[in-house]
This record gives sequence, structure tokens and C-alpha cells, in this order.
Amino acid sequence: MLDQTPFPVATRIPVNGIELEVYEAGRQNMGNPIVLCHGWPETAQAWRHQIPALAAAGHHVIVPNQRGFGASSSPKEVAAYDITKLTGDLAALLDHFGYDDAVFVGHDWGANVVWGMALLQPKRVSRLVALALPYQVRTEVPWVAFLETLFGPDNYLVHFNRQPGVADAILDANVGRFLSNLYRKNLPLVPPEPGMMMINLALAETALGDPLLDPADLAVRVAAFQQSGFSGGINWYRNLDRNWHLLAEVDPIIRIPALMVYGDHDVIPPFEALPEFVPNVDVASLPCGHWIQQELPEETTRLILDWLG
Repeated sequence: MLDQTPFPVATRIPVNGIELEVYEAGRQNMGNPIVLCHGWPETAQAWRHQIPALAAAGHHVIVPNQRGFGASSSPKEVAAYDITKLTGDLAALLDHFGYDDAVFVGHDWGANVVWGMALLQPKRVSRLVALALPYQVRTEVPWVAFLETLFGPDNYLVHFNRQPGVADAILDANVGRFLSNLYRKNLPLVPPEPGMMMINLALAETALGDPLLDPADLAVRVAAFQQSGFSGGINWYRNLDRNWHLLAEVDPIIRIPALMVYGDHDVIPPFEALPEFVPNVDVASLPCGHWIQQELPEETTRLILDWLG
């Protein structure tokens, strides 16, 4: 049975020149930190099922709304969201609590940030867990051009970069419909429609699959993005090429112990060469789609705890 413990109350913590809205549980477990990093377009609420379980298992659970999300700072400059800033926020968060390192768990873009921590702040990461998004190897050409070659100019990852402000305005004007259409499970086992998928979802009258969130949880998520807007989170994508340049001289091999968890029905395929770049990786999968820790919360939590234990 899922734990019904109320969601923690947030604290605003100054880090790295900004403020983060941070949720905590298990302060009695100081000394055993675990940091949970949400993806896009999500918030710390995505970890609502894991927070009480991890605290009960003996962890000091730290869950930030990362920059650009919720009530955390949302700088206007696109470059304020590059991978050095996002990982710098998390390192400064450890400093705030007096920790040298922590276990980091990330889903979706949060997983990308956690992989970035292992590359740029390796001494601050004791172990890492990535959900849905495997380590992204640096390509021969910058990432946006690489993605455009693979998927075309209307792919949302490319569109966010080539048409700044367009998607932001459409998503901001259709927050409830977009999130309701996006957060789905039990989707047909077919690739998503081509083109500007996120814009299409924001405008679609109906959606495939079943709702992921109950009405109360969806309302919390909608309110968060009505407050923050989508530009801050989309700016993470607009730093793909900047990140490509920033990582040029960084050792691409991650030696930190890692757990990679895939959803069997996710459109993101497994990365078969992952052990070449992350030699201390364990790989697991669960029978779900992209929203792994929310679709199968108990199974995800047990998998993480068993691996950590």
C-alpha cells in the first residue's frame, strides 16, 4: 500500500546565486543523504511516493524544485540553465546541509543532471540512480544538429532551440490540457507522432492511454506551472549545444557505481553501450512507460532500496 504521508513543507534555500524551493524528510537520518532530481516538465512532487519510503528506510531525503521550476528562482538568461549551473546548484545544496557527497537519483532531465554531476562533480556523488534517461554520450557534432539530422526540424528538442519562445507561449496558454495529455500511462506500443509533439499535446482535445495522476495531484502540478511558466525548464533544452561545448574536455567515463532503470514501454530505448562509458553500472527495467517512479512507485522504491542496500 502506498504511504499517504503528507507532502513535506518547502523551504527556500540560497544556493549558487539563486534560491531553490526544497522539500525534506528524514532529518533524523542526517548523515545518510539522498537527493531526488525531477525531470521536465515536472516538480519535486514527482517523488511523492518515494519520499516517505526512503525516509523510513533511514535516508535524509532532499528534493529540490530545480532552477526554473515551482517557486525556485527562474533567471531570464538562457545560459543560466547550462549543466554547470544545474550541477552547481546541487553541489551548493550539499554544502548547505554540510555533506561531502550524497546518493543522487534522477528521472528524465533530472537523470541527465545526475549524470552531469558524475562528470563535473564526481566527488560529490557516492552512487547514482538514473530513471528513463541513460547517459548521453557526447556526439561528434553539437547535440541539436545531431538531433535535427535524426528527427527533423519539427522534433520538439530541435524546435525548442530553433524557435525560441514559440513553444513556451503555447504551453503557458494551455497548462492544464498539456499536462493532462502528457502525464499518461498504458500508452499504445507505437512511436509517438512525428513533429512538434509537445505543442500537439498542448492543443489536442483528447489523449491516448490512461491518466497518470489523480485530479488532486494534477491540480498541484498545474498550479506549479501556472506559477513558474515553462520557459525556465525549456531553457534546459536550449543549453544542449552549450553543454556540448562545456563537456568537450571532460573525461567521458563515469566510474561511480550506478543503477540504470528503464521502462519497458518507454519510447526512450536502452543504451546498449552504456557499460563502456559507465563500467560500474547495473541495469534494470520495469513493466511501465516513461513516468517510472509514478507508474510503479512501490516497485521503483524497492528496486532503489535493494540496490542501495
